[in-house]
Amino acid sequence: MQGPSRAALAQGRDELGRTLASVVDPAQVGEELFFVGQTLDSSASLRRAAADPSREVAAKQQLVERLFGGRVSEQTVGLVRTLVAQRWSAERDLAEAVDLLAVESVVVNAEQQGRIDQVEDDLFRFSRTVSGDAGLRDAYADRQRSGADKATLTRRLLEGKAAPESVRLAAHAAEHPRGRRFEKALESYVGVATRRREQLTALVTTATSLDESHQQRLQQALSDMYGKPVQINVVRDPEVVGGIRVQIGDEVIDGTIARRLDEARRGLAG
Repeated sequence: MQGPSRAALAQGRDELGRTLASVVDPAQVGEELFFVGQTLDSSASLRRAAADPSREVAAKQQLVERLFGGRVSEQTVGLVRTLVAQRWSAERDLAEAVDLLAVESVVVNAEQQGRIDQVEDDLFRFSRTVSGDAGLRDAYADRQRSGADKATLTRRLLEGKAAPESVRLAAHAAEHPRGRRFEKALESYVGVATRRREQLTALVTTATSLDESHQQRLQQALSDMYGKPVQINVVRDPEVVGGIRVQIGDEVIDGTIARRLDEARRGLAG
């Protein structure tokens, strides 16, 4: 992706973080995004309409509502609305970004289930297995063989031997490699898992929205504090009154007025 599309994807990742912080099942978001991506891939005119930089943002967002409203969750529709509001260097970059965010959603589900290390290992090992086996390489490279058939082959090889997220991602790579060799598609998914595993995610709760500059300063401060990249997901909650609450894993930094009021009440009661 070129410069504008890279910036647009970064915005999409930020919005994905907020979306996944508000849902119970990241895997569902992943499935819905796979559906959106495949819909975009199916029509050149639709891709142009959704990614055209000369078209009004409101018109593109209305298109998203008409196409996907009622077919995917409101959270996923909101995420796609954010994506079409960005500027893309090429129309296919939008569909590619949707697909990449779908992969990341499945990886987040694995992370929440404590399987992200296994997914990274499963995908890496399977890519090496395919690379080292001429029969498998030919099967996945065969242009006469349908994507659905390649996905079925993948599930037969992996089910019961790999994490469910690994099976889902490998089957998707087999059916929709996006112009890449199957092994290369798997390697890109390994990269998603690696980046996710190497960074921390902070859930930040505030009474009011944080502007971009405040978010960047907070993200940098937390990254400096923990010595590794920290992705922040901001959630608004008027009940915190003021200040912010930051949760990273089991660790909580609570600087909200609500907490101080609660401590004062407990002190008076004691």
